[in-house]
Amino acid sequence: MGKHRPVRTCVACRKEAGKAELVRIVRRPDGSVGLDLSGREAGRGAYLHASGECLDKARKRRSLDRALGVTVPVEVWERLAV
Repeated sequence: MGKHRPVRTCVACRKEAGKAELVRIVRRPDGSVGLDLSGREAGRGAYLHASGECLDKARKRRSLDRALGVTVPVEVWERLAV
């Protein structure tokens, strides 16, 4: 049997993908929001495909804001768009 691969759901398109294929955005215990490049940072996390289509959809529908329970700062959106 193969090794277990964690599966997560993109908050924008709602499609499942391997954890490694998605970007994790985290609301830390202190309330700040940022990218979690390690995938292990403490706090409430939400996953998103790095594609422009999913970024636009998440921003328009505010699905990332809802998933994290806070308004995602402009700086985070700018970092995601790179």
